[in-house]
Formats: sequence, C-alpha cells, structure tokens
Amino acid sequence: MSQHVCMGAPLKCSYGNMPSPLMVIPRTLETSGGPPGASILDSMPFANILPFGMCVSLQNPLVELLTGLAMGTLTPAPCLPLTVAPWVPGSPTVLLGGVPALNKESKLLCAWGGMISIVEPGEFTVGVP
Repeated sequence: MSQHVCMGAPLKCSYGNMPSPLMVIPRTLETSGGPPGASILDSMPFANILPFGMCVSLQNPLVELLTGLAMGTLTPAPCLPLTVAPWVPGSPTVLLGGVPALNKESKLLCAWGGMISIVEPGEFTVGVP
C-alpha cells in the first residue's frame, strides 16, 4: 500500500536541478491527515506544479536557444513546467471529490520531456492503494 500525497509534498523533475513543493488548491474539505489531500488533477503548471530551478532539457525551447547561442554547450534555462495531462496512475479506489487520489507512485510528464515524481508524500498516516 502506498501513501496518499498532500499539499507541500516535495516533487522532483528529471531535468530540473531543485525540488519543488506540490501546491493543492482544496476543491473539497477532505484532508490527508492534516494538509489538503491531492488528486490526479492537481497537475496544473504554476498553480500546482511550481518551477524546478534550472531546466536542462533540449526539448525546452529556451534551453535549445541558449545552447545554440553557446555553440552547442548545454546551457540550462529557468524551468517553466508545461504539464498537459493529469498524474498517472493515481489510486483507483480512493476518490477525492469524485477524482482518484494521488499516491506516492504517481508520475507526471512535462511537455519538455521531464518526468515529475514524488519524493515524499507529505504525510505518512493515510494509506491508499
């Protein structure tokens, strides 16, 4: 059994150089042992998913531009997360406001090729499948 993820859970991106906290905008009064619980829909850039420091993905247009200007030397640029789909897979049997709850094994893709994962769930008392 996995842990339910809540607001403030540290996230990491495979192309970013810093962790970032998950922001949850409460849509229901359901919590995860204290902080607001997260669902798979808590995936909006800059509302739920904050920047991860500097990005090194060549699929990011700004990184590509700066790398080209540096004659091919990989040049990081500020992270501008671009997530366009919900977290997957989520918890199939635990719902928050009718939406699958977010669990520690869920992943989120950035359009620039990064894989966003959950470092710690933010709380350790509520288990979800």
